[in-house]
Amino acid sequence: MNDTSSAVINTPFLYDRSGRRYAVTDRRWRGEDGTPLALSPVPGLTPDRIDTGERSLWRYQAAIPVSPRHRVSLGEGFTPMLPLDWNGLRVHFKLEWFNPTSSFKDRGITVMISHLRGQGETHVLEDSSGNGGSSVAAYAAAAGIHAKIIVPAATSAAKILQARAYGAQIELVGGTRDQVSDEAIRQSEQIPYASHNWHPFFLQGTKTIAYEMWESLGFRAPDNIVLVAGAGSNILGCDIAFSELLEARQIDRRPRLLVGQPEHWATIADTVNGIDPQSRGPRVPTIAEGASIANPVRLPEAVEAIRRSGGAAVAVTEDQIRTAVRKLASRGLYAEPTSSVAAAALDHFLADGTIGPDETTVVVLTGAGLKSAEKMATVFDTDSNPDEESRA
Repeated sequence: MNDTSSAVINTPFLYDRSGRRYAVTDRRWRGEDGTPLALSPVPGLTPDRIDTGERSLWRYQAAIPVSPRHRVSLGEGFTPMLPLDWNGLRVHFKLEWFNPTSSFKDRGITVMISHLRGQGETHVLEDSSGNGGSSVAAYAAAAGIHAKIIVPAATSAAKILQARAYGAQIELVGGTRDQVSDEAIRQSEQIPYASHNWHPFFLQGTKTIAYEMWESLGFRAPDNIVLVAGAGSNILGCDIAFSELLEARQIDRRPRLLVGQPEHWATIADTVNGIDPQSRGPRVPTIAEGASIANPVRLPEAVEAIRRSGGAAVAVTEDQIRTAVRKLASRGLYAEPTSSVAAAALDHFLADGTIGPDETTVVVLTGAGLKSAEKMATVFDTDSNPDEESRA
């Protein structure tokens, strides 16, 4: 193993959709053209550059463009990837609730907050439907940074409580998730905006889930990765990491990205499938609250990543999400409804033959059911005797 503790990869740059470049030290959160920023490609890892003595996602420090001097870590990443029988097939489930705040968001937030601490920030602003806000609150506390979290008023009480417990200032805003984002953008004129949906360094953390899959599978890429998407950060993180691994000649193909979304919040899936999202009519509240994003900031990039992988996307119904919650629980996996969208999508892609019986498939479960106690209660209180099909 090479010692990466003092190594920092070649300095990358930021760029917006117009192609304009910015230094990574620039404190902006979006481009001059109003579009989200991306980070230029960094070198992909080879097995000998993994810090195997580090039991967190920072074992991939050599591919994370943040100086180790500014690292803010709570031991995130390196989560289990559990093989289970699912409809008679062997499927791997990536259990992201083993992260410190019980959500995959910790991957991106540890890198983003480390970057912001390196820039000397003392205050940050975030908007979130729950998990992202809890994570920012936790890592800001660990970094000694004051955090203000703007949260939809309908967010699960457990998620709001968690963010408050870390000492964050909470502001509840009525309306849709996008209206909450609009309010945060307005306030960003006074407070540095650390939006996990906008900040490019967040994606440099989410990409580590793909590196873990690659390492766990004996330095091979899976055939398929099944994901739930709200804003699409896991889609983009996987796309970035597997692009890096392709460039480093560590894999010879990309895994297909197979994506599920709640049917009334399926902007990414509808765009992939050539459907006008407006054709679904009014936005109906979903039990999968974490995926209720009507206008993903990085929509074109997420759609292109799915297509580049040869993947697919599907909108799933509320009944299918509830069935997936129960089906996961019958196997000992207490996944929140947002996570369970991925399992509902898995059932769809198995039924239509998209996923073959001899393929290696990883399903990402993004957060724990304990974080959505009210939503989980509606699933099990309305059907305390799940159908036999939930054990299929």
